[in-house]
Amino acid sequence: MPKTEAELFAFLADLGIDVSTVRHPPLYTVADSQSLRGEIAGGHTKNLFLKDKKDAFFLVSVGEDAVVDLKQIHHVIGAASRVSFGKPEMLMELLGVIPGAVTVFGLINDTQGRVKVVLDQDLMAHATVNAHPLTNEATTSIASADLIRFVEATGHDAAILKVSA
Repeated sequence: MPKTEAELFAFLADLGIDVSTVRHPPLYTVADSQSLRGEIAGGHTKNLFLKDKKDAFFLVSVGEDAVVDLKQIHHVIGAASRVSFGKPEMLMELLGVIPGAVTVFGLINDTQGRVKVVLDQDLMAHATVNAHPLTNEATTSIASADLIRFVEATGHDAAILKVSA
């Protein structure tokens, strides 16, 4: 069973990480979430769940307005080939979320470390990063340094790379 939002918040609290969360109607796209911009400060994420031909999986988190060249990103993230979007079944199996709720916080569910996480350099330049807390009905704000601590606490390396144009 994937972790719940409450289990995620307990995990963050155990790490001594303070976050704040705003509840809202379900948001499925960046365009949907831009309606909240006046209320939530910081960098807002767009998340790409990708796979290569060898079934290596990648979670790439970039700023909401970032342009990502999907034909070239494999060179940057270390994929074996060009990438495609991972199937919803694998998204649920590995990160415990549905399409429209993809989030770096889903790494809490990847207990076998099958997903390589890539955080865009431009996104991480923000003092605060905003992401869904395993549901697209809320947005959680976390300090960028604490986001790195979270990623590492889940057993993943926090690769910070320049992936956006």
